[in-house]
Amino acid sequence: MVRSLLFHHYLYIKTCLNLAISRIKLLRNKREVQLINMRKEIFQYLQTGQEAIARIRVEHVIREQNILAAYEIIELFCEFILARVPILETQSKDCPLELQEAIASVIFASPRCSDLPELMQLRNLFGAKYGKEFVSVASELRPDSSVNRLIIEKLTVRAPPPDLKLKILKAIAHEYNLNWDDSNTEAEFNKKYEDLLDGSQPLSRREYLVESSSIILLPKDGSSVSPPAEGNTNQLLQPLVPPTKSHSVETGHISPTRTDGVIINNSQAGPPADEKSRMRRNASDVLEKARAAIAAAERACAAARAAADLVREKSPCAATSDAHIGI
Repeated sequence: MVRSLLFHHYLYIKTCLNLAISRIKLLRNKREVQLINMRKEIFQYLQTGQEAIARIRVEHVIREQNILAAYEIIELFCEFILARVPILETQSKDCPLELQEAIASVIFASPRCSDLPELMQLRNLFGAKYGKEFVSVASELRPDSSVNRLIIEKLTVRAPPPDLKLKILKAIAHEYNLNWDDSNTEAEFNKKYEDLLDGSQPLSRREYLVESSSIILLPKDGSSVSPPAEGNTNQLLQPLVPPTKSHSVETGHISPTRTDGVIINNSQAGPPADEKSRMRRNASDVLEKARAAIAAAERACAAARAAADLVREKSPCAATSDAHIGI
């Protein structure tokens, strides 16, 4: 009975391997045609000057090439396991050393190749034979896993490096005999983008002084200086006069104050006279309205008290009349 079950188990493994090999061949032919069409589209984008779209589409081409390479390796491993099925029948407990890489690679690729459902069936069959721990080691890429490194590289989803994308674009242009200038694309790939996760970088003192060109700075001798020309910031970094205040006796007003090299006119420190008078008028209007509201409230309170007194005066008379009616 046990031997019969094992026979059917290995027969099922052979069937899944044969189906996987046949499906891989069909998918490879289909994807090769798609890859040719994608490369032709990129050539058309390069020919019409749409390099921005070509730089994006080339990532799909690289992805398709990686999948095709992975399919080729998986097909070889499936054929290798199929040829060594008799060895699997003789060693029922542990996986043979010469088959560990092939079986572990098939297990690793099974959830990453959704177009090959036979790989998932093989994964379940090998898990039933060698245990769940063996499957977990291969799936999670633990240090003792024997998964093929090229399979890991081809099936790992990550952004391709810029040099590889530029290489593929050059190969496509050369394939279709296109005289393409790759200087703009190379500069775009080599561009360093600012990391905005930590916020914008603060300006240095020199950059801040250059940006603040509208501020009038005073040198040490007290004469005004116009903003420096572009690229000449040494003039901005000269010593500035400390803040001083001087009162004019003859005119009776405060002279302009110099604070950190910035001219501040003290005559504009407070609001003008018209503004002050308007503010005083507004304040007086508000005060008069408040007084009128208080007077109205007092009159309302007096009326309420009078009404209450009137009610109290009438209530004894009403009680007396009710008593006479009852008698």
